[in-house]
Amino acid sequence: MAEFYHHGELLSVMTTQPLGRALDYRAPEGGCHTGAFVEVPLGPRKVMGVVWGPGAGDYDINKVRHVIRVLDAPPMSDEMREFLLRSAAYTLTPLPAMLRLATRAPGLGDPPSMRKIYRAGEGLPTRMTDARQRVMAVLEEYGDLAFTLKELSEMAGVTSSVVKGLVDQGAVREEESPRDLPFRRLDPSLPGKALTEDQATAAAVLREGIKAETYGTTLLRGVTGSGKTEVYLEAVAAAIEAGRQALVLLPEIALTEQFLDRVEERFGAKPAEWHSGVTMTERRRIWRMVGEGNAQLVIGARSALFLPFQNLGLIVVDEEHDTSYKQEDGVLYNARDMAVLRASICGAQVVLASATPSLETWANAEAGKYRRLELTSRFGPAVMPQMGAIDMRQAGLPGDKWISAEMKREVDARLERGEQAMLFINRRGYAPITLCRACGEQIGCDQCDARMVEHRFLKRLVCHQCGETKPMPEVCPSCEVEGKLAPIGPGVERLGEEATALWPDARIATLSSDMYGSARALKAEIAGIADGAADIIIGTQLVAKGHNFPKLTLVGVIDADLGLTGSDLRAAERTFQLMRQVAGRAGRAEAPGAALLQTYQPEHPVIRAILAGEEEKFWAAEAGERRQAGVPPYGRMAGIILSGSDAAAVFDLGNHLARHDGPLRAVGAQVFGPAPAPIARVRGRHRVRLLVKADKSVALQEALSRWIGSVRLKGDLRLAVDIDPQSFY
Repeated sequence: MAEFYHHGELLSVMTTQPLGRALDYRAPEGGCHTGAFVEVPLGPRKVMGVVWGPGAGDYDINKVRHVIRVLDAPPMSDEMREFLLRSAAYTLTPLPAMLRLATRAPGLGDPPSMRKIYRAGEGLPTRMTDARQRVMAVLEEYGDLAFTLKELSEMAGVTSSVVKGLVDQGAVREEESPRDLPFRRLDPSLPGKALTEDQATAAAVLREGIKAETYGTTLLRGVTGSGKTEVYLEAVAAAIEAGRQALVLLPEIALTEQFLDRVEERFGAKPAEWHSGVTMTERRRIWRMVGEGNAQLVIGARSALFLPFQNLGLIVVDEEHDTSYKQEDGVLYNARDMAVLRASICGAQVVLASATPSLETWANAEAGKYRRLELTSRFGPAVMPQMGAIDMRQAGLPGDKWISAEMKREVDARLERGEQAMLFINRRGYAPITLCRACGEQIGCDQCDARMVEHRFLKRLVCHQCGETKPMPEVCPSCEVEGKLAPIGPGVERLGEEATALWPDARIATLSSDMYGSARALKAEIAGIADGAADIIIGTQLVAKGHNFPKLTLVGVIDADLGLTGSDLRAAERTFQLMRQVAGRAGRAEAPGAALLQTYQPEHPVIRAILAGEEEKFWAAEAGERRQAGVPPYGRMAGIILSGSDAAAVFDLGNHLARHDGPLRAVGAQVFGPAPAPIARVRGRHRVRLLVKADKSVALQEALSRWIGSVRLKGDLRLAVDIDPQSFY
């Protein structure tokens, strides 16, 4: 039972303000419990916070102020507070910043908001018009159901003033109704799809884990199209049957529409949906309903992990290998790892689903920390696509073309049969470089040390680091010669232009996240493609993430070598995952599929592993190299990112840290750097990195805390710690 503080008793409140610690206050009139959301005075302002525990009493007792009021919100559970504390300790994040992640909904302390609804009133209007007749007909058809003004107007095909006129006549009743309504109950007893033998076996194992009501993590590994979703939906059903809540994390907003339809088909109602495309009003409703236990299932992006679940029994991380689960700004955390942490605290099951698991997850399964379930064949009549390579050294393409003759023949064959083909390139925009052929200048960002990418669709140059844009110039900004600026290399838009020239009569859809104004528009486009609204799909890595295009039988990868260069320790792993995932979009229905990789390195070990489909051999070889190098998952790493407007001051700070690395040397850790970050300036701030490497057994966070705790940041200098870094830009 949470501790209760009577009026005037000393308590501590953790606010979301960057203060680093809880502050002492006196309990308000009527008292409050630990975990209560409260409003407190902070200087001249009023801020929100959470009652964290007893007051420290280290402040002048006569100056301690009272809590203003207890907010009308479900209190934060002990489990949630422990999760925030342990997350903060693991990621070396100040607790107020973690608390901000857990309170990302507007108006949490406001009383339940109301909205106007409309239903049938008494009698009929004095004068009946055609428009009024349509409104009355809708109300009669739906009985006593209520509508918002917008819903009723749209369904009747009239303006809102027609409905308002009927309210004045008494024929329609206008009422106030709470906006934060519970979600419709899901029915886990409804029949799911018939499962294959290996699906049924895997589902039974997951159901037993839910029934045990203990913590456990399972790697659900299945080839693309094997029906992993149907298997883990059975685990969701088991959690709901047990009266517990479930969370399914998806890596991409565009995936949610298809997934929500599948959930509704399985359980008879749609779940709560949490991501950046959700309205602020709906965010508040979801936050409150999750906290009150009135949302049984949430489908969301990584931040859904910080919702105030009251009885969480299952977390599914779909496409668990996806890099979008790592937050790279603000609080630096990996949602996959935080999902395992949260489940371990509340006794929940975790399902990590992927056709190409991350090496970290593969290693944990090999070591016996995670259970492993395998789905080895595609669902129904579908079979895995045939894999092949096109040796571009023999293709003889001109310098401004990227689709080989062999690829064109394969696409032609699909179009003749009425099937879909996909051409994949992992580059947004039109061209990655804009070069002046007069002076050699490559147009860069004014705020960053990065080249600007031409987006012909927008008629602008865009920096993919900071988002800065500028109109496409007519003259070179360096030598001022006109007509010499040329695009170098292909992006998804340029590939679309080439495809249009090769197949002028085909319906071509270009899928890239920056080409759609909203998540809803992107979802609608993907739904249209799945229904056959396009013949050729041109896409970036967005298309590799779990989409199901039944008519797609050919995937052509334009530049399979793109991720094989550079110093990223995960380059081989990511290339392997991306190629296997995108190839898996082909042949997911009855027609067999094929995947062709255009490559200049057909003999590269990663390309050979992709073509052979020898996934276990690839993981074992990659694991052997990482183990020998002592890097994750067989060693520990942390990135230290320093930034500031003065390059010399940033380097001075980096050199100071490198020279005073005693706390790290004491535990056997090594420091590399300081060195300029690969992109050394972003948004006008100079960036310097240090890398810390240690054995797997080292308590690295404790040593890092002592190390960086010795420095005081002056001016606009900033220091960020990235535990288990996924990228090194």
